[in-house]
Amino acid sequence: MRRARSLVTVFVLSAVGVLLLGACGTLRAGSGGTATPTESARPQTFAPFRVTAARLADDRRTLTVDADVPGPGKTCARDLKAVVTDTSDRTVWVQVTFSALTGGAPHDDCRGTATATAQVRLPSPLGHRELAMDTHTVFTMDDAHLPDLRLCGERGCHPAPTGCTPASYDQAVAALDVPNHTSRGEEHCDGKWLVFDVSSRMGPACPEGAGPGCGASLGDRWFFKAEKAGWKPVARGTKGGCVDVHRVEPAFPSALCADLPPLERSN
Repeated sequence: MRRARSLVTVFVLSAVGVLLLGACGTLRAGSGGTATPTESARPQTFAPFRVTAARLADDRRTLTVDADVPGPGKTCARDLKAVVTDTSDRTVWVQVTFSALTGGAPHDDCRGTATATAQVRLPSPLGHRELAMDTHTVFTMDDAHLPDLRLCGERGCHPAPTGCTPASYDQAVAALDVPNHTSRGEEHCDGKWLVFDVSSRMGPACPEGAGPGCGASLGDRWFFKAEKAGWKPVARGTKGGCVDVHRVEPAFPSALCADLPPLERSN
């Protein structure tokens, strides 16, 4: 079911591109310099550019969604629909679509963006389940200002709380601008402050020792402060001790950084 949903997503995204190209019109030269469409307009179904908001009525089952669609002309996007496609004990999946005419003459009033609204009744109250519109658009009722649902962030709807745990450290790495497959070194943490080293592979993709530059890596040290939204990076560097962090955050505990050795690039 979820594989099918992924294929539908790919198809719909491709269809949106067709819609945008179709808005320009496929024209041919006509008599007297007048351009005419090569085919008549026909209705097709597309996904919106994005779902921007979701709201639940007092019954916790009646869902209203707002979506960005081609506009602002009233005929650019028609019949916005929201349909429940699947449910589980953790997630409710909802698909949002609209209908539009393609293949006809271009419409200047469809080159912008407008907001359309659709409503659907969930099979049961949403509760603590997540509401998924697509892979990147997920809402939750937890910690939301009802009736509006909360749009979840890149770390999911319920990121790991700050603390001295592996899940919390993974969230800290996710907050960094580092390459994929970056490895994390030993952590020094007291629950409010955190420091660890990261190592990112550099150079050609080849086994270590197979040739010049193979296995080379770049080390970096990151210092964090615990905040409500998660670990916040406050400093970075490669020097030993607390020099790098105390330059920008004197309150960082010396007990966590005083014995840290300097970092060097590995070749």
